[in-house]
Amino acid sequence: MSNISKFMDDHFRHFNARETVAAAQAYKDQLASGNKMMVSLAGAMSTGEIGRSLAEMIRQDKVHAISCTAANLEEDIFNLMAHDEYKIVPNWRALSTEDEVELLNQGFNRVTDTCIPETVMRNIEGRLLTLWKDAADNDRPRFPYEFMYELLDDPTLEPLFQIPKENSWMLAAKEKGLPIFVPGIEDSTLGNIFAARVTQGVVSSHRAMRSGTEQMSKLIGWYQEQTNSGAEIGFFQVGGGIAGDFAICVVPTMIQDLKLDIPLWSYFCQISDAVTSYGGYSGAVPNEKITWCKLSGEAPKFMIQSDASIVAPLMFAYILGW
Repeated sequence: MSNISKFMDDHFRHFNARETVAAAQAYKDQLASGNKMMVSLAGAMSTGEIGRSLAEMIRQDKVHAISCTAANLEEDIFNLMAHDEYKIVPNWRALSTEDEVELLNQGFNRVTDTCIPETVMRNIEGRLLTLWKDAADNDRPRFPYEFMYELLDDPTLEPLFQIPKENSWMLAAKEKGLPIFVPGIEDSTLGNIFAARVTQGVVSSHRAMRSGTEQMSKLIGWYQEQTNSGAEIGFFQVGGGIAGDFAICVVPTMIQDLKLDIPLWSYFCQISDAVTSYGGYSGAVPNEKITWCKLSGEAPKFMIQSDASIVAPLMFAYILGW
């Protein structure tokens, strides 16, 4: 057994630590049974460089589909293209209003301790604009992730990479042909820019970008395809929010609305620092999903109440046998 896995088995004995090891082992058991895994990413995990471990999970066929916020979709590529220009602010909790204004004037957008340069966003915009215009003008709408895969296929891009390409989960997903579901694309930097360019008439139609309901239909098809082949599908949720809520709803949609006989999610794990509360879905305990036709009573269920930027890489390392 590798150093990280052995350390976790030896020292992660109780409380959230025990739950972390149990969830990681159950994830491995799911894969050993021939099942598949959906991973959802909330927040700014890409800016937290989750790709350094998630990319290898994808390459080793331990992730089979991803649902993520549009911020995570784009920020992996921002990091790929401009990592050396990022600014780290170790004392971010002590920043004054004046400090924040200074960062703004320097052209940075802050995510906790990490500041993303505005220049990379405009660089990527320039490249995507050609793809958006082509999609609109030729009535060839694409899903958000398809635009990103097409962008990454550009041979002029690789010489500009500022991190090893092995650390980009988007590149790994493209190479594996993973479907990526991106609900709420408008809630992102590039989603905002897309809406602005359509408003200006630079992009001729909103129809260049496939809608959220079209993504749900695609997810229905993907889920059916996997389960028809004999696999069940687990759900590994990093954080809360729309990335998880959107994707997990595909099962009740199929059972209750389409009247299909399909299996429920076969595994569930969420890493969240949201406090369990009345009406707070991101902090809802897994059992609450039973009455919504998402999970069975028998499915392994885990809620790890901790910082996803710490726990997710540890779990991925355990699953990978590092």
